[in-house]
Amino acid sequence: MPVRLREKYQQDVVPALMQEFKFTSVMQAPRLKKIVVNVGVGEAVQNSKAIEATVGDIAIITGQKPVVTKARKSVASFKLREGMAIGVMVTLRGDRMYDFYDRMVNLALPRIRDFRGVSRRSFDGRGNYSLGLREQIVFPDIDYDKIDKLRGLEIVIVTSAENDLQAYALLKRLGMPFRD
Repeated sequence: MPVRLREKYQQDVVPALMQEFKFTSVMQAPRLKKIVVNVGVGEAVQNSKAIEATVGDIAIITGQKPVVTKARKSVASFKLREGMAIGVMVTLRGDRMYDFYDRMVNLALPRIRDFRGVSRRSFDGRGNYSLGLREQIVFPDIDYDKIDKLRGLEIVIVTSAENDLQAYALLKRLGMPFRD
């Protein structure tokens, strides 16, 4: 079964972007390459169960098992040793990426309290967009009673756009609720 957002991209977004930016080929139109979801779990230094809980939450949210990230070097002031688990991340591509983006834009972001849209200033200059969420419970897949602690997550949307203007046009047409 094809993903709803991918069909929308191919039928509506690509022709609109080609017309707006005067592209001559469909392959010039910017597209989503990947979405990276990252969670730093600082309390994992004292509580090893925190990583397992976070892995479970992110697996439910993204539909893919995350990778546990480890500390690259020791930091004595944080009581951190090289090789200790300190976070989880998952890279989504293909249908899972489109499915996650669709659920994030249409289900999770509107559930944020006092939500007025996401910032337009979070582009990196090369057409990629970063977004931070303060709590994982904005995703309806997470059962509020089963979480041990509220954790924030960082979402990076990597596009093939050459600049921020093209990336903004792509994300706007894919439904990202930008603040005006």
